[in-house]
Amino acid sequence: MFVRGIRGATTVEHNEANEILQATGELLQAIVEANDFRPEDIASVFITVTADITAIFPAVAIRSLVGWELVPLMCSLEVPVAGALPKCIRLMVQVNTTKTQAEINHIYLKEAKALRPDIVKLTNEAAR
Repeated sequence: MFVRGIRGATTVEHNEANEILQATGELLQAIVEANDFRPEDIASVFITVTADITAIFPAVAIRSLVGWELVPLMCSLEVPVAGALPKCIRLMVQVNTTKTQAEINHIYLKEAKALRPDIVKLTNEAAR
């Protein structure tokens, strides 16, 4: 068994708590479905946000899910690079798995698809 990192990112239009929570939950759900794991398989989740997201910790969305209460979560600020995608939430889900690196599906939603068009293309092709 290995610990594999699963990347994901999404964006919000507004710095509003409900929108941040909804986007975070949607991203996590997409990662879970694309990779077929359970909360007890998770070693930890590292969450970063851009500096323009301040209304709520995205971890609140994950912590409220049934079965995710004991999963270690950590929030942090993304490196403030000039011209970076604004209002972006990123997840690094570290999962205990027997899957190979090539079998991991990274998920990019909304405007965050522009961050890794190569991965978005591979994910879309695999879904067909």
